[in-house]
Amino acid sequence: VQLVESGGGSVQAGRSLRLSCVVSGSFGSACVAWFRQAPGKEREGVAAIAVGGITKDYADFARGRFTISRDASKMYLQMDTLNTNDTGVYYCAAEFNRPWGALQRRAYTYWGQGTQVTVS
Repeated sequence: VQLVESGGGSVQAGRSLRLSCVVSGSFGSACVAWFRQAPGKEREGVAAIAVGGITKDYADFARGRFTISRDASKMYLQMDTLNTNDTGVYYCAAEFNRPWGALQRRAYTYWGQGTQVTVS
């Protein structure tokens, strides 16, 4: 199983970025989520989406600015109105044969390598 993120980069505050994550394996059976880790801080949940793409959850800081979605083979995180607090490494995570994992780190077995997001 491999998860590969893309779409990170450096942007000015107020701008947008869209992260993507390709998930190998039986993606349709996996609940997936985005996490992030800022320098010196613990990894935290950003957004999660269930199998089927209907049920979603967001961290308070993400709600209203970020949108998680998925299609047949990828998951996405649209991030709007970015601010400097959004700087960090963003990771996608997946757990197969599980309909929902919410924003719990321990719910996910498979992780991507991370993509850097820098907001200035």
